[in-house]
Amino acid sequence: MSLEETVVDKLRALPVEKQLEVLDFVEFLQQKTVVKRPRRSVEGLWADLGIDITEEDIAEARREMWGNFPRDFPKEDP
Repeated sequence: MSLEETVVDKLRALPVEKQLEVLDFVEFLQQKTVVKRPRRSVEGLWADLGIDITEEDIAEARREMWGNFPRDFPKEDP
């Protein structure tokens, strides 16, 4: 008798509520073993577009965005 047949035979011998618990556990195990695909880097997403962004380009964009951002906030009157 194969492992699958043994499991099915034992499952059939259980009451319905226990079979539901087994089903829940099997679904849990399936979720744990799902192979997650590695995320693609942003660089990989635009690789075929001919875009070349350097660290200096990013730093300059940050300076432009945050350059006029107020550093000190006015104090509120109590």
